[in-house]
Amino acid sequence: MASAKLASIPDADIDPSGVFKYVLIRVHSTDDESISKDIVRGYAWAEYHADIYDKVSGDLERAGGVDCECLGGGRIKHDSEAKKIHVYGYSMGFGRAKHSVSTEKIKALYPDYEVTWADEGY
Repeated sequence: MASAKLASIPDADIDPSGVFKYVLIRVHSTDDESISKDIVRGYAWAEYHADIYDKVSGDLERAGGVDCECLGGGRIKHDSEAKKIHVYGYSMGFGRAKHSVSTEKIKALYPDYEVTWADEGY
């Protein structure tokens, strides 16, 4: 039950183009804390990284069966015409996400894209 709930949550969801903030969130099963998965969420509508985390974690937790924690944040530059995504920077409030993890989640969602990351930049 717990693993099925986590499996139903997409690993990554980002806006189709532009430069925007993102967060890396660890979602835990409330039935078994040892069962968790990391998800990436990035949206241009967010003024702050916390805006994304608050909305996503609130929606997931209200649906039941999971707790969330923010592992960090950064920025994403998504160029859909060139099929390139670059993950970089950090969140003032949550710190730097592990961009290598975020990049792997995004690569799975966009397998035909060049997906890169760097710790430089804000």
